[in-house]
Amino acid sequence: MGTPSGLVPLSSYVELPTDEMRERASAFLTEAQRRRTVRDFSDRPVPRDIMEMCILAAGTAPNGAHRQPWHFVAVSNPEVKRAIRIAAEEEERAFYRGRAPEEWLEALAPLGTDEAKPFLESAPYLIVVFGESYAVAKDGEKSKNYYVTESVGIATGMLITAIHRAGLVSLTHTPSPMAFLNEILGRPQNERPFLILVVGFPSPDATVPQLRRKSLEEIATFME
Repeated sequence: MGTPSGLVPLSSYVELPTDEMRERASAFLTEAQRRRTVRDFSDRPVPRDIMEMCILAAGTAPNGAHRQPWHFVAVSNPEVKRAIRIAAEEEERAFYRGRAPEEWLEALAPLGTDEAKPFLESAPYLIVVFGESYAVAKDGEKSKNYYVTESVGIATGMLITAIHRAGLVSLTHTPSPMAFLNEILGRPQNERPFLILVVGFPSPDATVPQLRRKSLEEIATFME
């Protein structure tokens, strides 16, 4: 049977010996376990080419019908970061002072978060991730995208991993609502903000909450 039109043979896969697979999996687990969400950022600059490569890595994520329904806006301009902070803190004040259920605030308390978001200015990069609900061709014709939330979520996870692998730290920030990001960043109506990823180096005095990650038995079931 011939290859269907539009398909090409898989040429990028490289099979590894089982021992090497195990070593790679173990090394990656060790690397992943070092990753922590950070809220204290240094203002040290990050080279743009590193951000470019991390975003390109995120763009390799699997996605519905290969529509690639995402857009990443990497912001290093101080004035734009300031505008984002002002708008985000306005929404956060409304959240912490009345919009959030008490149960939610209790869950956040151990993390030490509040409406102040200085990292939106101090970190060298904010990567604002948008999900594209539908595509718009150059002639204005619209076409539906599929599994947008799932696709953008996977890409964002890969972006966070790439940033960690590059030796940087990050923070996911989701002010609600986030429509102000379209206005500040000049993004079209077919794109919806997914989250803000704060990226950079940790400050010398950075601290993180003392947390316990769930064990394998708590997060996985093997049915053999």
